[in-house]
Amino acid sequence: MNLKIAIAEDNSFLAKSVIEKLSFFNDLDFKFKGVNGAELIGKLEANHNIDVILMDIKMPEMDGIMATEIIKNKYPHIKIIMLTVFDDDENLFKAIKAGANGYLLKEIDAENLHKCILEVMNGGAPMTPNMALKTLKLLRNPLNINDFEELEQIKLTNRETAILEHLSKGLNYNEIAENLIISPSTVRKHIENIYKKLQVHNKMEAVTKAKKHNLI
Repeated sequence: MNLKIAIAEDNSFLAKSVIEKLSFFNDLDFKFKGVNGAELIGKLEANHNIDVILMDIKMPEMDGIMATEIIKNKYPHIKIIMLTVFDDDENLFKAIKAGANGYLLKEIDAENLHKCILEVMNGGAPMTPNMALKTLKLLRNPLNINDFEELEQIKLTNRETAILEHLSKGLNYNEIAENLIISPSTVRKHIENIYKKLQVHNKMEAVTKAKKHNLI
């Protein structure tokens, strides 16, 4: 099954470069491009049968952060990977908060981009190593995350806590299942329960909130 990809990018040279990278793979089907968040949202209204959006951050009229928030509210099934030249903490944090599923630098090569698109479709949260380090720093510094809504007292089971700890180390469902000697579908079920309890939508949010509230 081909994955349908859309792009938001105001720089036509960079957009062409990304489209070319996608063209190397038969399982990726580039559908359309918006030169900013507003144009992309307009095109999604006509066709929101899209699997993954590669989203630039700095764009005129509507930036990628605001577009991500709007798209995630309207079309929660669409995965969004931020593809940016900026790797500063503030943009990374805002993107995570807006609901981004991954955060990569535009210099990524075609093979790794393909791998990350498949990873995000399998429930992963792809990031470059540098981004992952920055995310960990954000998690360890509560001053940067104090504007998340306060959660009521949350009770996680021992198994849920163990799974969250594995998630925070970047392990995928199969690796967690192997380590805890349970099936991947059981891991998935536990993760769904964790998301419900923490009122989050993805792994990055779950780990961030769990760290903030000293659950892991």
